[in-house]
Amino acid sequence: MLHDAPQFLVALEQSGLGAAIRQSWWAYPAANVGHILGLMLLAGAVAVMDARMLGAFAASPPASVVLPARRVAIVSLLLMAATGFMLFTAEASHVALNRVFQVKATLIALGVVNALLVARATGEALATTPAFTPLPGRVRTAAAVSLAIWLSVAACGRLIAYF
Repeated sequence: MLHDAPQFLVALEQSGLGAAIRQSWWAYPAANVGHILGLMLLAGAVAVMDARMLGAFAASPPASVVLPARRVAIVSLLLMAATGFMLFTAEASHVALNRVFQVKATLIALGVVNALLVARATGEALATTPAFTPLPGRVRTAAAVSLAIWLSVAACGRLIAYF
């Protein structure tokens, strides 16, 4: 795949960091485990956050559920970005050309944009909506879109190895 990949990806893969990750008996497995840990944390946080915005856990005010879950989601996304960069660096020329990886990267970008838009749009609604009161329809729609995007990201991440 080296001859098909853009030169900057070949250089990244052949860098000292790329070689160190590939040659270490622990670096790649540790990055992989860290990535899966990040995925579990992100999936849990997104599921709780979006479920509350959709109407679950109605006895709790939305802010008391969504805001802590949002913090966990941010930290887990940063963990996944760091470990994903390590995994990517080890095989950049191959992974970047993988269509499933390209779909995953696009979905991640959409998920982050959706999260930023939702955070901006829900600030006041979260702060002022009491327990047992549904959030506005646009918030519930964004939550459903978020769940679909992040589940698709996880599925693509697992499918990369097969394509």
